[in-house]
Amino acid sequence: MTDVQAHLSYPATAREDIVETLHGREVADPYRWLEDASSPSTEAWSAAQNELARTWLDALPGREAVAERLHSLLAAGAVGAPLWRAGRAFFTRREPGQEFGVLHVREADGTERVLLDVTELDPSGLTTLDSWVPSLEGDLLAYQISVGGDEESLLHVMDVATGELVEGPINRCRYSTISWLPGGQEFFYIRRLAPELVPEGEEQFHRRVWRHRVGTDPDQDVLVHGEGLDHTFYYGTHVSRDGRWLIIEGSMGTARRDSVWIADLSDGAEAPELRQVVDTTDGYRVAAWVERDGRMYVMTTKNAPRWRLCVADPAHPEPENWTELIAEEPDSVLDAVRYFDGDEPRLVLLRTRHAVSELTLHDPATGERTGEIALPGTGQVTALTTVDSATEQHRDRLWIGWTDFATPPCVHVYDRSTGEVALETSAPGTAELPEIHTRQVTYRSADGTVVRMFVLAPVAEPDRPRPVFLTGYGGFSLSREPGYMPSALTWVAAGGVWALPSLRGGGEEGEEWHVAGMREQKQHTFDDFHAAAEHLIDEGWTAPDQIAISGGSNGGLLVGAALTQRPELYRAVVCSAPLLDMVRYERFLLGRTWNDEYGTADDPEELGWLLSYSPYHNVTERTAYPSVLFTVFESDSRVDPNHARKMCAALQHATGSDPDKRPILIRRETEVGHAARSVSRTVGLTTDQLVFLAEATGLALD
Repeated sequence: MTDVQAHLSYPATAREDIVETLHGREVADPYRWLEDASSPSTEAWSAAQNELARTWLDALPGREAVAERLHSLLAAGAVGAPLWRAGRAFFTRREPGQEFGVLHVREADGTERVLLDVTELDPSGLTTLDSWVPSLEGDLLAYQISVGGDEESLLHVMDVATGELVEGPINRCRYSTISWLPGGQEFFYIRRLAPELVPEGEEQFHRRVWRHRVGTDPDQDVLVHGEGLDHTFYYGTHVSRDGRWLIIEGSMGTARRDSVWIADLSDGAEAPELRQVVDTTDGYRVAAWVERDGRMYVMTTKNAPRWRLCVADPAHPEPENWTELIAEEPDSVLDAVRYFDGDEPRLVLLRTRHAVSELTLHDPATGERTGEIALPGTGQVTALTTVDSATEQHRDRLWIGWTDFATPPCVHVYDRSTGEVALETSAPGTAELPEIHTRQVTYRSADGTVVRMFVLAPVAEPDRPRPVFLTGYGGFSLSREPGYMPSALTWVAAGGVWALPSLRGGGEEGEEWHVAGMREQKQHTFDDFHAAAEHLIDEGWTAPDQIAISGGSNGGLLVGAALTQRPELYRAVVCSAPLLDMVRYERFLLGRTWNDEYGTADDPEELGWLLSYSPYHNVTERTAYPSVLFTVFESDSRVDPNHARKMCAALQHATGSDPDKRPILIRRETEVGHAARSVSRTVGLTTDQLVFLAEATGLALD
């Protein structure tokens, strides 16, 4: 331990006597004053805590070596699968040395050029490209950018041939899909109402679906949908390739229950008449679109928690008219469907079997499986694209975005005429990759449920207890799949073990797996995580004083619950952008959109669920807590940093551990948010996290 670290003293933190009675329960909240980020006392506290964290982190060994390795691994770059429009291929590529991926266009003659580079728009590195969608004719590009991590998604339209801005920015477009109509003059999109039109505190909600004509005032757009519905609704739009059918999908917040509406645009009405197909009260998930063959395709969890594929006549779209085309499989999850045109059209189905991607071909008339597409290994398909017309060149090719734990994002191509898959475009840079052994193991959770876990290690079999980096998510039906992770490779290169369990609450095993880790069953997620750590100990990979855990967002809630429930099991924790006060989470930012996942403190029974695991409310005095590093981002517009501030204060007050050996710290970043960040900022954050965990667990990173 260095001299700088030898005598750590936490900043003084006021502890107030705030106790509320909620549904007959007394709930203490001694650090509520830290919810106000703009108050002088909170600002002073945050500055002092950040200075303390920087002093500690900057003195840790191995920083230079870690940063150098991360830069090397990220220098491999990345390339995305092309999106085809009228002979043009649009794709992103990040070259070595670039902070962000750059959008390129490749013309029909093979020439390439840069279409959009956000670092040219903003050399500071604070602007990110959120999404982009070319028109069907490929001559216009709608794209959305955010500044400083706010995820506000300012919408612009560019002329592809000249690169000139046609219009924009159009504000309040966060989480908007863009659905172009044929001709490139109009599109449907999502935009929130102006702040002055909504109740105070609801400015991030009240979305509407609009019809926009390029070049006109967006405030004069035609309102299509959303009036009179719940203010937390999110929407997505799809327009059929021939421009006849509009489908709108919607859900209240992040609830995995969908509504679907359809409209026939052939009558020429600017505000089309919508017909409801599915209502959220029906209680299942739906993804619907009208394909090139004129049929409506429906992916749904109705009577199929692992998803199945149905078809219908879009003129008669109700569920009673759906015909099952491809049934649910008992041990895989249907993730996506692509229409593969040509002399003999095929459907390409992407399934994940225990979080590993698989591709199969099917007859669109019968659903019969006609073949499989061999993938490079145990990994993740990130995109599937085909040319957009059966008359175009390359109509027998399928482009596959691909990554795995040791492969930077690249593109493979399947040629239907030969049945072969070949690497078309590798990541543009090179990286010195460590030798790793990857396996997927099974273990049993507390209730006997079988859970799967990826384990990356420098050796094939356990040879001695090694420092373990254990991470997970387990929420919102989101799946954690194999992917290129420089942080994991850096840890393994130093001799450690990296592990990722597929926790209940995630989507790795379908909707039932998700439901088994949400609301009143949320404890299953934490039990699965504890059992993963115990399995690694039992198998000889590690010991309790060598287990580091890390998670962000809902994963921050995961590790927050883990450290309060089993403090003796974990040696060090990185808790990033976390949810931690589960009694008041709905009051801040997007919190109210998550109450279907967790429950609400407004309900007496559900308050009990939340209090049973809420990390902030389960901190107990004189407990030997592990080392903890909170990392927060002041521009985070999803999870309020006050969660981490309050939890940090509570742990610093309560811990019975020696702060010089097991510190509780909070690292604060400004002008960055919950999601995308530059390469430089990624290296800075990851370096701090890795050296903190390595120092605690005894992993030598030099």
